[in-house]
Amino acid sequence: MSTLTVPSPQPSPREDAQNLHRAFKGLGCDTGAVVNILAHRDASHRDHILQEYETLFSHDLRKVLADELHGNLKKAVLLWMENPAERDAIALRQAIKSVPLFDARGVTELICTRTCAQIRQIKQVYSSKWSSLEDDIKSHASGDHKRLLLAYINTTRYEGPEIDALLVESDANFIRKVKAGSSSDEAVLIELFTERSRAHLVALRSAYFTMYQKDLRMAIKDVTSGSFKNGLSAILQCAENPAKYYAKVMRKAMRGLGTHDTAVIRVVVTRAEIDMEEIKVEYKKRFKKPLVDVIHSETSGHYRSFLLALIAG
Repeated sequence: MSTLTVPSPQPSPREDAQNLHRAFKGLGCDTGAVVNILAHRDASHRDHILQEYETLFSHDLRKVLADELHGNLKKAVLLWMENPAERDAIALRQAIKSVPLFDARGVTELICTRTCAQIRQIKQVYSSKWSSLEDDIKSHASGDHKRLLLAYINTTRYEGPEIDALLVESDANFIRKVKAGSSSDEAVLIELFTERSRAHLVALRSAYFTMYQKDLRMAIKDVTSGSFKNGLSAILQCAENPAKYYAKVMRKAMRGLGTHDTAVIRVVVTRAEIDMEEIKVEYKKRFKKPLVDVIHSETSGHYRSFLLALIAG
């Protein structure tokens, strides 16, 4: 469920474009006004604002925002102004080209949590802007993690609710026999996790526990490691409960010294209009603190105001 709140009735896109233009004029940007407008408009309305701004002032609003805003607020607002496929492609590019190191967790999150249709759109946008997504993954990822990512973006999965009980049982039996470090076993694990439907993986986790009294995620962790383990775990968690997965991502991003703002921005901006309400519930249930309070304590200024406007609900 979305946490985005919009005024009723919404101002016209033309009125919003004019008010944004006024916020940019004069000495300094009225950042509060920009946040108050853009953080409370849905995707369709934001798209119409972009069109109206171009028509009225002959400028790309995104370029104006890039000039007028700064820091993490700028990153968050610019990502917010893109459509979902553009947004994912941009975030993927940033994670792949992350300095000094390839952001394996970010790339895993953006690929292994998306549907086949979403991945096709992301690949089209990515190749139109930069290069082949497949080529960039080949150049920057490594080992079994690379093979998992490449298989995931190139496989068409069934996404309906029906499952094959015999195949579920067969997969559970195979996983029980997997040996750590076996390249042939790891190849079959990649095939299994990239070709099976989400419904199948949910049934597989249940069947594995029934058959062997052990959680499937723990079994996978016993025989895999590093980014490969994280990728398999992300696929399995998102098959069953995406909100719980994203709650954990947010926890990791804001735990300990410093905040991983790139991850916070990515989750808040990409999930605010989808399932942020469920993510908030899972976060409170698991970590005993409201997500709104944690973001408030870990961020500041207009950046904080923008994030809280998106998730407050």
